[in-house]
Amino acid sequence: MFNIQSNQAIIPRWYQLEAIDAIYNYFLTKNGNPLIGLPGGTGKSIIPAIFIHNVMKFWPNQRFLLITSVKELIAQNAEKLIRVWPNAPLGIYSAGLDLKQSAHAVVYGGIQSMIKNPARFGHRDIIFIDEAHLVSQDESSQYLTFISTMKLINPNVKIVGMTATPFRMGQGYIIEDGLFTDFCYDMTNLKGFNRLLEEGYMLPLIPKRTNLQLDISNVSMSKGDFVASQLEHAIDMDHITLAGLKEVVEAGQNRRSWLIFSSGIAHAEHIAEKLMMFGVSCAAVHSKQKSHFNDQAIQAFKYGSLRAIVNYGKLTTGFDSPPIDLIADFRPTMSVPLHIQKYCRGTRLSPETQKENCLVLDFGKNTERLGCINDPIIPKKKGEKVGDLPVKLCDSCGAYNHISARNCCACGAAFTFQVKIVAKPGTTEILRSDAPIVEIFNVDNVVYTKKENKNGKPPYIRTAYLCGMQTFYENVFPQHTGYANKLFKNWWKQRHNTEPPQSVDEALHFVSQLRKPKTIRVWCNKQFPEVLSCEY
Repeated sequence: MFNIQSNQAIIPRWYQLEAIDAIYNYFLTKNGNPLIGLPGGTGKSIIPAIFIHNVMKFWPNQRFLLITSVKELIAQNAEKLIRVWPNAPLGIYSAGLDLKQSAHAVVYGGIQSMIKNPARFGHRDIIFIDEAHLVSQDESSQYLTFISTMKLINPNVKIVGMTATPFRMGQGYIIEDGLFTDFCYDMTNLKGFNRLLEEGYMLPLIPKRTNLQLDISNVSMSKGDFVASQLEHAIDMDHITLAGLKEVVEAGQNRRSWLIFSSGIAHAEHIAEKLMMFGVSCAAVHSKQKSHFNDQAIQAFKYGSLRAIVNYGKLTTGFDSPPIDLIADFRPTMSVPLHIQKYCRGTRLSPETQKENCLVLDFGKNTERLGCINDPIIPKKKGEKVGDLPVKLCDSCGAYNHISARNCCACGAAFTFQVKIVAKPGTTEILRSDAPIVEIFNVDNVVYTKKENKNGKPPYIRTAYLCGMQTFYENVFPQHTGYANKLFKNWWKQRHNTEPPQSVDEALHFVSQLRKPKTIRVWCNKQFPEVLSCEY
């Protein structure tokens, strides 16, 4: 049976509140079906919870549905609503949770159960769809069939989608030629994703090239991805699995929670067996296991009784285990949404373990094939040509980086850049290799963050200049003395017409009033690029 027990209050984050406001503003000005895009692990489920509670304070006769595809997401979403509104008139409609409550003013349910009798839910005013990228364009699909019935009952029903991956294979962005018509709020783009990383709402991934590289050159394609049976046949071999797991065990010595993706059900079992031979507590979960076994294994993994869990098709959408600090990926794919959903399992904050990042061992070359998860190759419509891949490899440590990165995300090593030779002679002085290379960048946004010093010194402000696909940092020190404080005062006078504040907290009260530079000059060929000056 389904049970919710939670006494923890929720304090919404700024972007969750912005997304809620965006829903109101959308319906005031437009008449389509809006989409909210937020990266995995940033708390999408808070948004409908607060929105529903606020609406029903003033219009108690409104009736809501929240639909998704897996029971874990239904439970997580419902738990957030109860934390926001303990007395919510909430019903759960899910065969997997053994509940079929359809008469409540607010019903959270699974599409596989709800599609069997759509009319049972009666008049609904707003329908939220979580994991909205799963909504197909096919008019006979479960979601569109269900919604068409809801529209027969209430032609004015509003549909709001939420997703971390706002695109589908063969369709591109799902706001094009599908159920959803517009973004009302989107932080899944590079600028938004990096801002959430910089402000500490997600943790970084370190996607690393492995010594073992799975050979899938003879695997056929079908419906935009590798043929599952052929893929497993090509990968599920003892010598391949052992070689890969030796790398996993070596890399995971200081990591406590390992999530592993296999290329098939039998492969998942074989990986689990071999890890246990290495002395690593592990279980395999997949569709051929009994449901109660999968549930018990997942709970044991979340509570730390199992160090590793192997899955095939189970632990992507809806799976939430913040302590995960190592992902080993033995499942090559051509699906960009699947690629992102897999790796977003590692971006979640974990206060109890204080993890700093999540290592990704990408045996299937997915990052190399599909791009970084904050700037992937967006799927094209059928027949459209795929563009160049925005990824490069660090020669020093083997980590994957965005093509624009000047320093490796894992080891900090500086990338070298080739200089194009022009046919005509130039007048520029020939520079020594250690001379400064200064470039000018347009500034899109500026983010200010309080940072604590680990050596007992006062805190400081980290300024992040978001410049297209690149971010440059500058630290200033309001509470320091001497030359550092003099630099801060000059920095402040360029941005505000008041006397410089005496503390970091006081300074951060004014950040919304600070002048934003139009451009910055950056010394680029340093290990950590240095912001030299700003132009307004």
